[in-house]
Amino acid sequence: MVYVISKQGRPLMPTERHGKVKHLLRQGRAKVLTTKPFTIQLLYDSAEHVQPVTLGIDTGYLNMGFSAVSGGKELISGEVRLLKGMSGRIYERSMYRRPRRNRLRHRRNKGKLHTKPKGWLAPSIEHKVDSQVRFITNKLAKILPEPKVIVEIANFDIQRLMNPDIEGKEYQQGKQYGHINVRHYVFHRDNYKCQNPKCKNKDPKPTLIAHHLRFRNDGGTGRPDDQVTLCSQCHSSASHKSFLKDWKPKNRGFKAETFMTATYRMLIERLTALGFDTDYTYGYITKADREALGLEKTHANDAFCIAGGTNQTRIEPLTYQQMRRNNRNLERFYDAIYIDTRTGEKASGSELCSGRTTRNKNKNGENLRVYRGKKTREGRRSIRKKRHPYQPNDLVKRNGQIYTVKGSHNLGARVMLKETGKSVQAKLLEPYRYSKGFVCLA
Repeated sequence: MVYVISKQGRPLMPTERHGKVKHLLRQGRAKVLTTKPFTIQLLYDSAEHVQPVTLGIDTGYLNMGFSAVSGGKELISGEVRLLKGMSGRIYERSMYRRPRRNRLRHRRNKGKLHTKPKGWLAPSIEHKVDSQVRFITNKLAKILPEPKVIVEIANFDIQRLMNPDIEGKEYQQGKQYGHINVRHYVFHRDNYKCQNPKCKNKDPKPTLIAHHLRFRNDGGTGRPDDQVTLCSQCHSSASHKSFLKDWKPKNRGFKAETFMTATYRMLIERLTALGFDTDYTYGYITKADREALGLEKTHANDAFCIAGGTNQTRIEPLTYQQMRRNNRNLERFYDAIYIDTRTGEKASGSELCSGRTTRNKNKNGENLRVYRGKKTREGRRSIRKKRHPYQPNDLVKRNGQIYTVKGSHNLGARVMLKETGKSVQAKLLEPYRYSKGFVCLA
């Protein structure tokens, strides 16, 4: 399918007349705008007759499906993989911001500026909603003529998902009812004992720690199911890279359901405010339509059913990946590397730490500094002074071959390539595609 833009910049109906497209390009009457998906713009005045187009959107927390149908054809179909790890980056930003603000001697009282306005969303959720709106307006609406948008919405009862028998006042009395905070509840649930089956701590009153089983970037939350009780000796840097890394939460998270509930009909409201003709449907209707057509469960197939697809000719679905545009973290710390005298292998300074967590020496972990052998690399701080021309996941061309950028070093003078694992001078590379924002992979 070739997508066509008029000379005035308005989208026209896509075409499958590839021969005519070739003639227009050879005669200089059209130019190529993008290759994925293949889009051309006419360089002459033409009629702008279009047919009705229905765009189905299958919203989600990590993925978004889309499909547009018109008449007997499907015009575009695919899936968008949304950016992950936003919560972790927001937490990292607040970690840098807090000490900077604490250094200010006088700060004016902002008063009511800290109150949340109506319709406020958490920044990580706001980012996903904005991303979906941007993709529809900046990608799909630019190549589809005035589509009617149908969005699948859902509203989940999270407490009933965790406890199907809940009713009445039990909604106000969750697992943590009667406990001061999550930490207190986790200790009570685990009987105030370290949950490491191989714990060697013989202290009658050990120092207990509520350990998070997953990092924020891996989908970790502050829920009790994501935490477990450990003593100070078992909660060490060495344990994080041994038995702790294999522990998984007993119950699955409900981030996707919470996201759908928090953004209930919000995408429709924002698209309507932008001038789109919008409507909505529900998940059970989509499931029934998909099973009636005998389609497998995918985001693209769900979007096809949402758009009202029945027996239209399908096309190959596209895959979009949302890439991070900027990394504003200018400073990075690289730990020192030592030879572990026990194994003879390399280990970082954080792994061979003193184990001190409290002033009471009896409650500290094992002192692993005594096993630090020869230092093979000094610890250092790296401060980025300028933006390098090539960023990770960019595509570059060298000797006719296309490679993926892994990263830059030597102040941007050299570039690491993923496919070869070798460092190449940046001046020997030719940019092929900068992978920022929504990138079409296939």
